[in-house]
Amino acid sequence: MPTTVFDQFTRRTADVTAQLATLGIPLTAPAPPPADSDPADPWASSHTIPVDRSSLAWCTAVTMLADHHHTGIDRQVPAADALLRELGIRGLAQLQSDLHHGAPIDYRFTPCPYCSGIGEDPTQPDCQDVGCAPWLEFAGHDHVCPVCHGDNYQPQWFAEEHMTKLEEQLADAIKERDERASLRYRIRTRLRRRTVRT
Repeated sequence: MPTTVFDQFTRRTADVTAQLATLGIPLTAPAPPPADSDPADPWASSHTIPVDRSSLAWCTAVTMLADHHHTGIDRQVPAADALLRELGIRGLAQLQSDLHHGAPIDYRFTPCPYCSGIGEDPTQPDCQDVGCAPWLEFAGHDHVCPVCHGDNYQPQWFAEEHMTKLEEQLADAIKERDERASLRYRIRTRLRRRTVRT
């Protein structure tokens, strides 16, 4: 049976949900109590949305956290719940940036943790789910990944393109320096001639 690039997402979800089942952790995180239950608590969440722990986004978040902290996923369940409850799928981009000490992530050189660098939404939603304009709803319409926004992960190609641009900029800078040096030489010689005449 041929495998597709999208099979890796099914495997990722299946691996994490199997671990959750083994650990006895439910696949749906209950909604937290409303923030007004304890007004003195500054950390109380105002989000009352339950989190689906079998979603690809949640499985990706818990895997990223567990890999970064070198722990099992059971220790990262509350963090992944909070991340997706507060920020949704966009939180994966923020999480990856935070795990890299706040540096911006260039998804042309770093594979996206959600779509693994393919640039498409791995859940393959339909246009109604995404909210596409009616004139865009046609067969075969792809939706970009909500984390990397469709950046194409091709580090070798982009590196060559980047080096070509840098070489062009260096050549331009050398040419400009030579032109300025020539201009400075002409100005100096004219000033010397004037000084010698006086």
